[in-house]
Parts: sequence; structure tokens; C-alpha cells
Amino acid sequence: MTETVLLVGGGGREHAIARAVADDCALYACASNRNPGIRRLAEGFESIDETDAEGIADYAADVGADLAVIGPESALAAGVADALDDAGVYAFGPRAEEARLETDKAYQREFMEEASIPGCPDYAVFDDVEAACEHIDAYDGDLAVKPAGLTGGKGVKVIGDQVTAEEAKAYLRDADYDRVVLEERLVGEEFTIQAFVANGDVRTTPAVQDHKRAYEGDEGPNTGGMGSYSDTGLSLPFMRDGDYEAAVDVLDAVVEALPDYKGVLYGQFMLTAEGPKVVEFNARFGDPEAMNTLPVLATPFIDVLTAARDGNDLPELSFSGEATVCKYAVPDGYPVDPDAGAKIAVDEESVGDALLYYASVDERDDGLYTTTSRSFAVVGRGDSIAAAERQAEDALSAAGDGLRIRHDVGKRDLVERRIAHMSELRE
Repeated sequence: MTETVLLVGGGGREHAIARAVADDCALYACASNRNPGIRRLAEGFESIDETDAEGIADYAADVGADLAVIGPESALAAGVADALDDAGVYAFGPRAEEARLETDKAYQREFMEEASIPGCPDYAVFDDVEAACEHIDAYDGDLAVKPAGLTGGKGVKVIGDQVTAEEAKAYLRDADYDRVVLEERLVGEEFTIQAFVANGDVRTTPAVQDHKRAYEGDEGPNTGGMGSYSDTGLSLPFMRDGDYEAAVDVLDAVVEALPDYKGVLYGQFMLTAEGPKVVEFNARFGDPEAMNTLPVLATPFIDVLTAARDGNDLPELSFSGEATVCKYAVPDGYPVDPDAGAKIAVDEESVGDALLYYASVDERDDGLYTTTSRSFAVVGRGDSIAAAERQAEDALSAAGDGLRIRHDVGKRDLVERRIAHMSELRE
């Protein structure tokens, strides 16, 4: 019997999910924007806001969905998984209570401390901005300043890296957040491991390194992610034997403490001189990391979803053994003042053997338009990071006027700098 799957969300992450399951199911989708890549793969597409839990549950019933995959964190925070589960449609995504692991950074750290999850940095939580500013003054060292709620990957400010202490205090006073987390600045190299979780099982995928800064050379403000890369195995070039396994131990500990968790558990780690520490957890696929992981997943993703729903052991995962490099094309001015609502052209024929993933674009009757976030990504695959990077770079001619790209993602020089950085820290 063919499964009927509902996909919630209209970004690049969701386009990657759609491509991973479309050949093995009857796919339907809903999102607030019309993503042309998802729309072509789906048998039906409905314009529904990702936070409209009741509307999404009604649409799932209308199309006879057997299960659902939830892409964005906003939907999880709004209780979309709860509404679908309660309507009898299995949602591969955590209910709102478990999703607090991402949606509430104060809860995240307090949970880690109470459950003795390894890799938790020193932290303090403040409801009062002035008390937080006093902590910045008194703290012996640099701090990461994190709003407790969701900020689309752009709310964190790191003292000693992005801002001075005075600038951090001004940021807090101007933003007037209800709750903030101040934690020790972690120094090292960041990487991500995404895991499929259900029924107490944890199945992990290759490590990925994202590039948050807007401009080449790791300059400029943080973004949702300008690009990312993975290697031919589970680890990354700057990691040593045991680093990947130590990070997986953290994910295992989280699931042991949250036995009802289901969906994707994303661990963002900082590899320090002392080993991996937790930057944050997300309760869904990363964007762009989903676009590195799903194209090299040899195990049918639909088999993961149905095993999760049916209460069976999750299948052991196999991968193609290819390296990947993902590079995003973003609107001019992104992330500070993106040129939203601009008509763009994407030459799909020029992509070649790379993969094209549409993200935060809106397809209208007369063409494709930008939103306030990243427009589309290309993913190259190869027998090395260098080969994957060349394929991705060659595909970027698909980006027309009005779009900007961070070309150094996956370049040999940047990868070698990461290796040298970790070697210096460990000496």
C-alpha cells in the first residue's frame, strides 16, 4: 500500500525532505509560501501558515495522510505535531513540550543540567535585562548572549567575536527580550550531527559544518546559514578519532532523558580542546544541513518514517560515501536588510549534476520572488570535499541578478584553516 505523507513547510530543508520521499509515497504539502520545487513533487499543495495547527490537521484529514513530517521550528512551537497526533496522523516531529529543547534556550540548559547531559557549558538565565548586563560586567571571560526564544539563527551575539561587552549590553537593552541566557563563549570548531529518533532509537547521520557568517572569510553578521559541507565518512577533517562518538553520546543521553521524543534531534556542537560541547539543540532538520544529509542517505527515508510510526526499530542507516558541499544564494542585503519581493530568475538547466533546492522564495503567476530569507541552494557531491565544492561552484551560474553567494564554503583553503585551528587549540 502506498503511504500518503504530508510535508509541513516551504523552505530548502523541506524541499530536501520532499525529494527524499516523493518517489516512495503520495506526497502532499502545505506552507505559507509556494515553493516551486516542493509543488512539482507533491500531488497536492495547500497554502496554510506553518503555525496554523488546526488548519494543518484538517488538511491532513482531507488528503488522507498516513503520517506527516514537520520541517520548521515555528510549526513545532505552535503545536502542529500535537494537533496531528491528536487527529490520528503520526507526526515525525516532537510535540510542543519536547520541542522546548529548541524553542526555549533557558529550558534547554536547565534540562541539560538536571539530566546530567554531558557537554553543557557554564550558563546563567536572566529575566531582567539590567541583571544580565551586570553579569556581563562581572563575568571573568567572554560570553555568548542568547535570547531564550526562537530568532531564526540570527539572535545570538558572542562577546569577543562579534561584539564588545558594551555592544552586547546595548543589544540587550535595545531588544528588550523577556528572557536571556548568558553562557561561556566556546572556542573551537562548530559541527552538527542530526539524528532520527523514535521509540527510544537513535540513528545518526554524517557530521556537517555550517557557515553562519554572511560574508567570505567568516566576516559579517550571523545568518540562517550560508552553506555547509560534509565529508565521505561520518566525521569531518578537523575531528579526531572519538570526537564524533562523543557527540553521539550526548544525543543518546538526551533521548534517554526524553523517552517520548520523536523526529529529528539536531545537535550543534563546538569541538573544543576538551572535546565536544553543546552550542544548542534543534528539534528538526537543520537548514542547510538537511541538504547535505538527505542526498547521501542510501536507506529510504520512508522506511525510517514508517518504522517510527509503527513502533518498530528504526532501520540502521547507510550512506553513499560521497562528500557534499551546499552553497546558498541569498537576496541582496541579507540578513540585515534583504531585498524582499524582488523578481528573480533561476536557470535550472545550468545546474548540471548538482542538486538545486528552492528555499524562501514565493512562486507567483508571473514568476519567482524573494522573501526576507535565503532563496535557493545548490549541493555538489563527489568523492572528496574538493570535488563536491567544484560541482557546487559550477552550478552557481543558476543564480541570476539580485542574489549573493558565499563562494568560499567548502574551498580547500577554508577547510585547511579549520584543521590548523583545531591543531593549535589542542597543542
